Amino acid sequence: MRRPRVIVVRDLMQKGYRYELAARTGRDFDPRFKPELTPAQLLRLGVFGGKYMTDCRREFPASWFRGARLSSTGRHEAALNYFKVNASQPLAEWRRKGWIHPADPRGWFQWYCRYYLGRRIPGVDDVQIRRWLGIRRHIAQLRRHCAPGDAACRPVQRQALLHWAYDSRRL
Repeated sequence: MRRPRVIVVRDLMQKGYRYELAARTGRDFDPRFKPELTPAQLLRLGVFGGKYMTDCRREFPASWFRGARLSSTGRHEAALNYFKVNASQPLAEWRRKGWIHPADPRGWFQWYCRYYLGRRIPGVDDVQIRRWLGIRRHIAQLRRHCAPGDAACRPVQRQALLHWAYDSRRL
């Protein structure tokens, strides 16, 4: 039997955090969790103003960063987002609302990247998947208020859905 792979994190927000990859990369997801886009696809499309992954590239596969739209200034740049709008709340707001788990101090997308790699944390995964499911309400709003394929209709909502791995380009 093969020993599980352990990832040791050393970035600006975590030093020495370790996690084990208990599932196959990109597989063995909770049956409720069906993201439409992979972390690599999201990074190439443009999410979080290109700021999100600038200091933690060593933790994730190099292939995820080929063609990624990342900020060269180290600052959030809405122009790097697919829909060219800011759809992010500051991390301080996420903390204030209690949405940040200590294992993933950057929030949901960090959790998704690690979950995609194969990390599993009972309880935490369930909370994040329920949050992901809750974002679907924005899909219904886009369908109700926008003509199919009208990318100019509600771009902030479309970008927010993209941040959560829903392919809002298809709506």
